[in-house]
Amino acid sequence: MPLAETYLETRRHELRKTRMVMVDGNLTGNLRSTQAGVSARAYRDGYWGFASAPAGAPDVLARVRDQAARNAAAMAGFGPRAALALPGAHHRGEQRAHGGAPLSAAECGQRMAELHAYCMRQYPGLASTRVMLTDEAHAKQLRTEGGAQSLARIQRAAVYVVLIGEGEDGAPIDLTEIVSGLGSLADIDWSLATLAPRLDVLHGHLQAKRHAVSARGGAQQVVLSADLTGMLAHEAMGHPCEADAVLSGAVTADLQGKSVASELITMVDFAHHWDGQELMCPVYVDDEGTPAEDVVMIERGVLRRFMHSRETAARLALAPSGNARAYGPDDEPLVRMRNTAVLPGDRTLQELIEGVEDGYLLLDTSNGQADSTTEFMFGVNLGYEIRGGRLGRAIRDTTLSGCALDVLQAVDGVGREMKWSCNGYCGKKQPMVVSVGGPALRTRAHLGGQ
Repeated sequence: MPLAETYLETRRHELRKTRMVMVDGNLTGNLRSTQAGVSARAYRDGYWGFASAPAGAPDVLARVRDQAARNAAAMAGFGPRAALALPGAHHRGEQRAHGGAPLSAAECGQRMAELHAYCMRQYPGLASTRVMLTDEAHAKQLRTEGGAQSLARIQRAAVYVVLIGEGEDGAPIDLTEIVSGLGSLADIDWSLATLAPRLDVLHGHLQAKRHAVSARGGAQQVVLSADLTGMLAHEAMGHPCEADAVLSGAVTADLQGKSVASELITMVDFAHHWDGQELMCPVYVDDEGTPAEDVVMIERGVLRRFMHSRETAARLALAPSGNARAYGPDDEPLVRMRNTAVLPGDRTLQELIEGVEDGYLLLDTSNGQADSTTEFMFGVNLGYEIRGGRLGRAIRDTTLSGCALDVLQAVDGVGREMKWSCNGYCGKKQPMVVSVGGPALRTRAHLGGQ
């Protein structure tokens, strides 16, 4: 049943992080940190008040509760606002922890050195290597006046191996292999035996990039790898489908129930499972105590649903979806994605390439940004020409841009191999751990030229 129009929630949140960096066999960074805090959020007279403090301080829970209520009252000074009855169920339960004993710093350093030695031995012309490890674990204990009482966790780890060489002009070029997944560094497979074949492929791309040519600028037919599909789903369409963005005027506000993509496209923000497997960022309950559920944003090309917090759901007379998430102990919940993906189709990557007479295969992205109109621009740091359905020369770093609505409507082929990754952060006032997934797509978009 809906919460009362006056409401209070409290969260105890501990965040442990590890980051290690090795450059050319030398350990240059080894950071292990713990942040623990208590926060409270109060809803009074249509306004939210938030407060937080480090854990362990005297009377910390009572103090943050009182301060949150005071902050809500102060916000009410901006003028009267109708209070909402906040909807949604209230989760009770504990999320299990993943994995066993973590790897020690010495064990991590030994593995990193082994990877560096392999690269320098196997690839004699290599200029440099970098190996970076990240590992983080969140534990969030939440209580709400609606009766929620939960323990939620975020656990993820990633390993980055960067190979650095020189192009024909002497300028540095680099490519990165990434392993990421649920749990700690002890739970993901980044052994030399597993990574060696992948590094061999990466080095082959690096060698091809030494002789890269510029892409032709302008509208081009392109095959996007799963990595770029995931970026497109998250940045260009996911953010405009967050209900706070919808309420702030995102272009999606007037498109619900309308065709926004090819009938080949279905896009979902998954809560915790897909295809019977737990995902890399499983969210069973959000940071408002709402049970998390999948959100089908686009179904066979039609825009269906948005991602919601309790407040955005109340404002649009809908049900919350469990998308209110806070990154750190001193962050308040915002509408955020979890595991966002385009669902697979029935084509092989080779079939997608063979259907292109003159275009490009784009394999890796370095960054991305988009706005509420779905306009986007991504950096592309690995790609190849396609001529007559066959791969040609590697291309220099370029950009991919356009309107996601146009790009998704132009999709005429969807790959059948699904790939998930969980190695970066989503930025929206605060960082957030998310995962993205998808298959390869064939479409049209704008490439930057020479």
